Amino acid sequence: MAQEQECRVDGVLDLPRERAYSLFIDRPGLWWTSPFRDAAEGEIQAGIEPFAGGNCYEIDSSGRQRIWGTVLSIEPPLYVRLAWQISDDGTEIADPATASRVMVNFRQAGETTRVEIVHTEFLRHGEAGADYAKSMGEAGGWPRILANLKAAARTLAKR
Repeated sequence: MAQEQECRVDGVLDLPRERAYSLFIDRPGLWWTSPFRDAAEGEIQAGIEPFAGGNCYEIDSSGRQRIWGTVLSIEPPLYVRLAWQISDDGTEIADPATASRVMVNFRQAGETTRVEIVHTEFLRHGEAGADYAKSMGEAGGWPRILANLKAAARTLAKR
């Protein structure tokens, strides 16, 4: 049996926990970058429906909506757990039960927040799971999303 792989990234956002959580949940358009292989050029709107069973989605400039995740559990402002419905080849996974899992924790650190992202259950992606875990840990995966979150937090902190 293949060993389970995971991808972990963490960083500090220059916002208190409630605002960092709100940035992630309520304003994904400030940090989301489409990982879909055939993403349309132009502006992308992103949203997260903040309840168990809620969709995580993007709407591209042509009006096409795609689901990139499903909220599995949520506890404001502590965490959100998602089914990651994007395959290793950048296409949608229709059934959240067959998707890998992402846990995003928000830990208060004084006036800042430590965000911890743990992406697991890559075995659900089949034989490509280990390679997918590795690629999500590289610059174009979760580190890019974390960098986007940090940049958005810096912008919001100035307000």
